[in-house]
Amino acid sequence: MFKILVVEDDNELNQLFCRTLNRNGYVALGAYDAAQALVMLEKEAVDLIISDVMMPGMDGFEFVKQLRDAKMTLPIMMITAKSDIKDKQSGFSSGADDYMVKPVDLQEMLLRVQALLRRAKSVSERKLSFGGTSLLYDVWTVEDETGSQVLPQKEFQLLYKLLSYPGQIFTRQQILDDIWGPEGYVDSHTLDVHISRLRERFKKNEDFEIITIRGLGYRAVKKNG
Repeated sequence: MFKILVVEDDNELNQLFCRTLNRNGYVALGAYDAAQALVMLEKEAVDLIISDVMMPGMDGFEFVKQLRDAKMTLPIMMITAKSDIKDKQSGFSSGADDYMVKPVDLQEMLLRVQALLRRAKSVSERKLSFGGTSLLYDVWTVEDETGSQVLPQKEFQLLYKLLSYPGQIFTRQQILDDIWGPEGYVDSHTLDVHISRLRERFKKNEDFEIITIRGLGYRAVKKNG
């Protein structure tokens, strides 16, 4: 059973997040500031952290940075009241894997937690399987019933992201920030070109297809599912 540490100074929110996680099959631990969380991490083996940004004492950015400096690789999702792009850049720069803005939709939080845990397992194994398709992270290679292909890095990372979260819709900006970085200065046309190339490469693949969600972005789904 996965163990999740919730670091949130608001007592009601902390308890709400923990209750929601517990009811959905996780073991949730609550900490009310970064200092308490660091103490708990010395005693507990945790699979994922959900951390607020604005907390008394050490803020969430510094907390996450300390964890990454200590070579902790577990997935971290940051939650904040701020939606400004600079705050998101700070979160991702400090080492966060995902970012949600308050008020938090609990169902979305659960979906993101599930996806982060699944991706963490895939990354640790350096391999992702989707039906009969395998993505080998270290060599940017995709293997399926048609054979094996070595992809350009960005194309591979894009496909890996979409297949790590099957069915989840990603906005264009989310994909650009994650694959090219928030300071990559790449326009959405570049993303469209990469999507078109992936569709052409895998038009005979029997496991997945990439769907355009008009006005939003893209998602990967099981073919004929």
